[in-house]
Amino acid sequence: MDGLIVYGSKYGTTRRYAEELSRLTGLSAIPCGEFHRLAEGSILIYLGALYAGGVLGLKQTVKGLSLREGQRLIVATVGLADPKIPQNRAHICAALQKQLPPELLERAVLFHLRGGIDYAVLSPRHRAMMSAMCFSLRRKPARQRSAEDHALLETYGKQIDFTDLSALAPIAGEILRATKQRNDSLDDSL
Repeated sequence: MDGLIVYGSKYGTTRRYAEELSRLTGLSAIPCGEFHRLAEGSILIYLGALYAGGVLGLKQTVKGLSLREGQRLIVATVGLADPKIPQNRAHICAALQKQLPPELLERAVLFHLRGGIDYAVLSPRHRAMMSAMCFSLRRKPARQRSAEDHALLETYGKQIDFTDLSALAPIAGEILRATKQRNDSLDDSL
C-alpha cells in the first residue's frame, strides 16, 4: 500500500490507534512532528486527539498541503466524548472546519473514535481545564445536563478508557478501497 499514517497524541490513546491501524494496513505510522510531505499518489491518514475544541497537530500537518490527482486524505479524531451523539459530532465537525482548509475538508473522509482519560497523568493545564469544565457543569441544574455531562461528572478524577481498536475496521476498509481505486486507475492508464 502507498500511504502514511500520521498521528497527534499527547497521552497515548491516539498513538495506540495509529499503531494498530499500521499493523492492520502495513502502512508506517509516525508522530505529526515527523511529517514533512506527502509522496506522489499517496493516502494520508491523520489520527488526532481532540483537545479544547481542536485536533492535536492537524493544522500544522496539513499546512501547505494540497491534494493532487490520486491523493487521498482520511482524518480520524480521537476524543472522550461519544461521537454517536449528534451534538458531540457537531462540535467535532466545527473543530475540523477551523483547522482544515475548505478544499481539504471537502475531499477528506472523516471518522471519529472514542478515547480515554487518566486524570493522574494529565498535565497541570489539562487538569485545570477539566476542573473548570466540571465546576461549570456542577453549576448547571441537573435536569439541564446532558447524559454526557452526567458521565463526565461521575468519572471526574478517574481513569476511563473507551478505546475500541475494532472501530478501526471501517478506516482500514477505506484505505483498502482507496488503494484499490488507485491501482485500478493505474491499470487503466497502461
